Amino acid sequence: MNTVNHSKTGWVFTGSNGDFCLKQPDRSSYLYFPLVNEGGMMSSVSPKLHGQVTSGHNTFLTPPLSVEDLHNSRASRNFWVYVDGKGAWSATGNSARQNAAMYGEEADDSELEAGLLWHSITRESRKLGIKAEITSFVPAGNDKVELMKVVLTNTSAEELTVTPTAAVPLYARSADDLRDHRHVTSLLNRIYTSAHGVEVQPALSFDERGHRVNHTSYGVFGAAEGGGQPTGFFPVQEEFIGEGGSLDWPEAVVLNREPQIGAGGGVHREGYEALGGLRFAAVSLQPGHSISYVLVLAIGDERIEVAALMDKYGSARAFDAMLQENKTFWAEKVNTVEFHTSDPVADQWMKWVTLQPVLRRLYGNSFLPYHDYGRGGRGWRDLWQDCLALLIMEPGDVRSLLLNNYAGVRIDGSNATIIGQQPGEFIADRNNIPRVWMDHGAWPFLTTMLYLDQSGDLDFLLEQQSYFRDSFMARCRERDASWDASAGSTLQTADGESYTGTILEHILLQNLVPFFNVGEHNNILLEGADWNDGLDMAAQRGESVTFTSFYASNLLDLSRLLRTLKERKGLETLELAEEMTLLLDSLHEAVDYESVSAKRGLLDRYYAAAPNKVSGVRSELALDRIADDLARKAGWIVDHLHRNEWIQSNQGDGWFNGYYNNDGERVEGEAGGNIRMTLTGQVFPLLGHAAAPEQIPQIIAAVERNLYDEKIGYRLNSDFGGIQQNLGRAFGFAFGHKENGAMFSHMTVMYGNALYKRGYVKEGRKVLDSLYSLSVNFELSRMYPGIPEYINEQGRGMYTYLTGSASWLLLTMVTEVFGVKGKLGDLLLQPKLMKDQFDQDGKAAVRTIFAERGLDVVYTATSGAEYGDYQIHSVKLNGAEVTLQRVSEGVLIPRSVLTALPEEEVHLLQVVLA
Repeated sequence: MNTVNHSKTGWVFTGSNGDFCLKQPDRSSYLYFPLVNEGGMMSSVSPKLHGQVTSGHNTFLTPPLSVEDLHNSRASRNFWVYVDGKGAWSATGNSARQNAAMYGEEADDSELEAGLLWHSITRESRKLGIKAEITSFVPAGNDKVELMKVVLTNTSAEELTVTPTAAVPLYARSADDLRDHRHVTSLLNRIYTSAHGVEVQPALSFDERGHRVNHTSYGVFGAAEGGGQPTGFFPVQEEFIGEGGSLDWPEAVVLNREPQIGAGGGVHREGYEALGGLRFAAVSLQPGHSISYVLVLAIGDERIEVAALMDKYGSARAFDAMLQENKTFWAEKVNTVEFHTSDPVADQWMKWVTLQPVLRRLYGNSFLPYHDYGRGGRGWRDLWQDCLALLIMEPGDVRSLLLNNYAGVRIDGSNATIIGQQPGEFIADRNNIPRVWMDHGAWPFLTTMLYLDQSGDLDFLLEQQSYFRDSFMARCRERDASWDASAGSTLQTADGESYTGTILEHILLQNLVPFFNVGEHNNILLEGADWNDGLDMAAQRGESVTFTSFYASNLLDLSRLLRTLKERKGLETLELAEEMTLLLDSLHEAVDYESVSAKRGLLDRYYAAAPNKVSGVRSELALDRIADDLARKAGWIVDHLHRNEWIQSNQGDGWFNGYYNNDGERVEGEAGGNIRMTLTGQVFPLLGHAAAPEQIPQIIAAVERNLYDEKIGYRLNSDFGGIQQNLGRAFGFAFGHKENGAMFSHMTVMYGNALYKRGYVKEGRKVLDSLYSLSVNFELSRMYPGIPEYINEQGRGMYTYLTGSASWLLLTMVTEVFGVKGKLGDLLLQPKLMKDQFDQDGKAAVRTIFAERGLDVVYTATSGAEYGDYQIHSVKLNGAEVTLQRVSEGVLIPRSVLTALPEEEVHLLQVVLA
């Protein structure tokens, strides 16, 4: 990536492990930071400590919020200081007085320091002569707690007497209750005070699950330096703020009122909005002296064992030790992959990108301020794309994940769309909405093929797995009246036995069914939508040419994989469900692929043969014949796309049409001076086999001309004009926002990946650099290090942290840019580094995992040549020369060479390029 003038980025890296600082972070709106652990605690924190604390959709400790609430809501994790003779001051900046002074000379000075999942904000009032440093993190492990340490320092020249009060609103219920019975559900609150804090355990929960006895408990607990307990409590929000007061100017603090509940607590309250209001003893601070406080925000499955909790977390010593533990934990997780190039800023930025797939696994697509939709968990597509990063970072876990994931495939080639909490647990969709995304069947094979290349584990294809079954059939066009939920969610035979098929059978099914599921232009039907969820209003006549090309590539690669199976495993035949042989039409009665009606007719016969159950009879088919059938289908699609979907521009370049709308009209092209073009429509032909070599330069030229914008990078589409009611909701968005013409990181990274794959390294580098440069330009992007879901018309990074594009960028950097990839289990080195990516010593390096071994792959360019002018000259493994096995792509190192090495060490591969 190109070197960026880092002085203009706002934040600055302060070490070598991704730590960064940012002055006056509260002068930028919409900033937030994730704090999470693998036990299910999910928090977010803004520069003023707004954000939310939750363990799931129905268990919010603090009020659920959207990104606008970060600056509009008065509710936050607040820590008040009453300074004798000077008045109230918020250590988090959340007072009416401080907000009013934001743009004046009396504004606080603030500075953020943050690292891999820890967050520290320092705020100082020159007028009051006081400074606060607040550090927050969620400790690694399984405890649902968030910790805060507040250090108050007297920066004046005189003694200060201060009275601290912690004030954290305790929402303590489901997000559904935010506007639906907000007051009524507060009547359920049972509020307890104890020696260290305030706890709420509502009597019942009112949400979509019904009226249930509630067991979950929520609390805010604290201790002063040396273990000092609070001297009193404000457990009821309305009593804390006072009549006419507010959370940003509460009577109890502004007038320094004594709490009604004194030290030791023991007083219960019921039926009110709760507050973790903890009053600490007044203290006199000499100039330069400090005092610290620790707060513990906790969610328990039952009433919280407060004494044990505080014993574990409630001291500065425990806080500091666990903070260090937390830093070590996340550093070890992220540092399994590291980069070294000529740009150290880009190398550290990639640490945050590497963290993002882990964050998406833990948060799903919810529970951060921009991600204020959904109820947690991930969708079908997320499962497979997140595994791309896991194959690089944590490959040991991937086999079982993939195996479980295939249990979500239906016998009609569609799949469950919502992933349950347990491995292999699937749900059709929330609220029983029958919807099929036509691209879903394409992703599993792409991810599985990467796994096979990384592992060489061809036996995985022959593993048995069940199929998902619910009331939907024929790709959700029909209902199965005979289905009984009590019978379970796995496919059964006519005899009532659970049916299983090989993973290869699942893959074939998901790619064969779409081939016949075509619209009037003989491309695969769009159905509910494809990858672009915003194309959701063309379910009847819409077609996705884009993913038709993806399925074509899958069919061809599957054909080749079958021949590899025969060659490497000696496999001559394959058993498939008898009904599936219909889809391999050339094995019995070949269908005319030019005929839409013939293809649809065959698919209808298949649905009739396998109506949400199968006979259980298996047919044994010759592997070669299946491979021939798949290749025939793939070849027909590619020829069809070239004949019917290529748009030759008047400007001398060209591109592929990506879609047909619900009126059966071609979406893309040139008409009346208006150019309609999608980036998605070009990416998938480039990624696979559909784009011919001679078409690639024309596509690149068309993308540069029609979609590249210097301000925001590569747009997802040109301006179509109008709302496109016959295509999708995306076009109701303002142009330049989200799926309508923004720079959508996912497709931009995939475009870069495709260009690298096809040998257009300079062009691919430009694509990745555009995304990097935009992301780190803080003046525009206003985001912390990492990659956003998209960049809007103004250049602001949107929907930060949770995006599948991070997996693709990590994959692209390791396997394409640095060229460390697998080829059916062997290590293939195929670097595509450009001259300026090597440091001043001519070196570029990547740390990664392959064959369960840690590898430091160090490239040294001896000649200083540009990409295309060098090749691999020699390779040393731990100092010993490796005999080179050259292939057309680069150099192969047999897996056996690596598996002979000790597992616990990181091994050095020195590669000389000349």
